[in-house]
Amino acid sequence: MEVPAEAPIATDRGAHPRNCTDGFENFFQAVAPDDIAADVRAVWDNAVAAHAWEGPPVWVHGDLHPANVVVSDGTLSGIVDFGDMFAGDPAWDLAAAWVLLPTGTASRFFDMYAHADEAAIRRARGLAAMKSLFLMLMGQNGDRGLPGGKPNWGPIGRAALDRVLKGV
Repeated sequence: MEVPAEAPIATDRGAHPRNCTDGFENFFQAVAPDDIAADVRAVWDNAVAAHAWEGPPVWVHGDLHPANVVVSDGTLSGIVDFGDMFAGDPAWDLAAAWVLLPTGTASRFFDMYAHADEAAIRRARGLAAMKSLFLMLMGQNGDRGLPGGKPNWGPIGRAALDRVLKGV
């Protein structure tokens, strides 16, 4: 679907990962486990070094994570919370390959998804790392009883980060 000229165009969130380095750094400093910090940093740096999206802006949900999808009998059946929808880099939604899909399916997803080149996959993987850190931070905040915290998000974020680091 073509994006109309008046669509909100991403300038930070939804743009190239290099535009989100401050957010990544905040999440990284708050929750990145010491034993994998160098690996997480390498995934992020690889995403930042990837070529920018060169195609036309596409509609992007921009906030795909477990709380924004509906699953019925193990199958994705819906997506909710379109409040942040924008036109931008599809890598933002492609990050869901690691954040939402089971272990071992990201590479198969990208084999079947014909529009993701190497740079898009690199950006998506880095964005998945950032989203995973965010989920871990929300879980940590929930464990501490802080407003807006969600204790059950921490393990989900860590599992997603493990998938990101394995690249699968």
